[in-house]
Amino acid sequence: MDAEQWRPFLKRWSGEWIAAHDPENDRPLDEAVVRDGWLGFAPAAEEEIAAAEARLGVSLPPSLREFLAVTNGWRDAGHFIYQLAGTAELGWLRDLDPSWIDSFGAAMDEGLDEEDEYGGVTPMLRRALQLSLDGDVAVMFLDPGDVDADGEWAGYWLASWAGEGPRRSGSFYDLMYRQYKSFHALGHPAGETRDQWDAKIEQARLEALGGDVDGPLAVLEEAKEFGRERASLLRFQMRAMLGDWSGLPPRHFGEWRDPLFTAEILPLLFAEDRLTGHSHGLASLERLMEDGGADEARLAVAEYQAQLREPGFRVNYGNPEFDAAVRAIADGPAEDAWPALLDAIRLWRPRTDDHIAPVVLFADPALAEIITEDRGREILSMPRGGQ
Repeated sequence: MDAEQWRPFLKRWSGEWIAAHDPENDRPLDEAVVRDGWLGFAPAAEEEIAAAEARLGVSLPPSLREFLAVTNGWRDAGHFIYQLAGTAELGWLRDLDPSWIDSFGAAMDEGLDEEDEYGGVTPMLRRALQLSLDGDVAVMFLDPGDVDADGEWAGYWLASWAGEGPRRSGSFYDLMYRQYKSFHALGHPAGETRDQWDAKIEQARLEALGGDVDGPLAVLEEAKEFGRERASLLRFQMRAMLGDWSGLPPRHFGEWRDPLFTAEILPLLFAEDRLTGHSHGLASLERLMEDGGADEARLAVAEYQAQLREPGFRVNYGNPEFDAAVRAIADGPAEDAWPALLDAIRLWRPRTDDHIAPVVLFADPALAEIITEDRGREILSMPRGGQ
C-alpha cells in the first residue's frame, strides 16, 4: 500500500472514529483531531524516515515507510492502542518496554518445542520493533526476523489480558487493517464502511440462495470480523450445513421472537452436545439464559421446553410443503432418505430474510446422520427458496 492508498483509508478511519465517539464513555478526543478530522499527524519528511532508519540500523518495511510518509504517528489504533510512534519515537521493545519480555516471554515459551515456528516468543520480543507508545496493557510491534518476499515484517498485537500469545499479521498494513476491523467489531460505527459491508452481505445472501458456496462464505467470514451480526448469522447457517458447529450462536438476533431463532436455532441449542460432539452440557443455551439479557429469550426457551414435554411433539421444518415432505422422509425407509431429502429441498422456503439454509434438519438425529459434509455442500449448491 503506497501513500496514495494509505491516505483515503486513514481519512475514512478518522471520520468513523470521530463519529462513533461517545463523550460519556470514551477517552476525550484531542482538539486537533476534532478540528482536522484526522487521527494522525503531519507527514514525516523523507529525511526524518531516513534518520530513524539510521538510528535503528535497519531499513523500515515498505508499508510502515509509506504510512509514515502520510502521518508521522497515529492516535487510537483500535480501542486498546492509544498512540503509535512517529519516526522520533520508534524503538526496540527491549529498550522501550522490556517488561513485556520479562513478564510474558518466559511464560509463553514454557513448554514450547525448540523447533517452534518463531523460535519462541522471548527471542521475537527481544528483536521486536515497538510501534505503540501507549495502550490498555497492550502493545503493537514488528518482527524483523520474519520478513516476506516484499520486505514486509510480520506485525503483532499483544495484550496481557487477552489470554493468548502475540497475534500475527503479515505486515504493518495487515496489522493496521486488523486493528481497523477490531474497531468496527467493537464500536459498530456508522459510515461508508458499514454501509458497504451491509450491501456485500445482502449480495452474498442472494448468491448463497442461488447455489454459490465459497464466494458468499468468504464475504461473510470477513464481514463477521467487522462485527456485522447479520453476517455471523448467515455464516453460521452455511458452516452448519458443512458440519462446522463451532459457531452455534445463542445471540445475534434483533428479536428473540424471530421465527429464525424460535423455530430453527433454538432446537439446535437443545441438541448442542450431539451436534458438537462435546459433552459439556448445553453451554450455549446456558449462556443464553445467564447473560442473554432479554426476557423474550428466556420466554422462548421456556415455551420450547414446554413443547418438548407434550406427547407426540415433532419439530417443525418450515413452510407446510417442505415440512410435510421432511416428515414423510423421517417416517420412511432409511435407504430412501437422502435422495428424497435432496428432492425436497426444492420445496424449502426461508422463514425470514436472514434464513438461507434448512439447519433445523439437524435437530432430528436420523436426518443429521445422513447429512454429511459433502451432502451439506450439495444442498448449499442447489438454488433454494424460489431462486
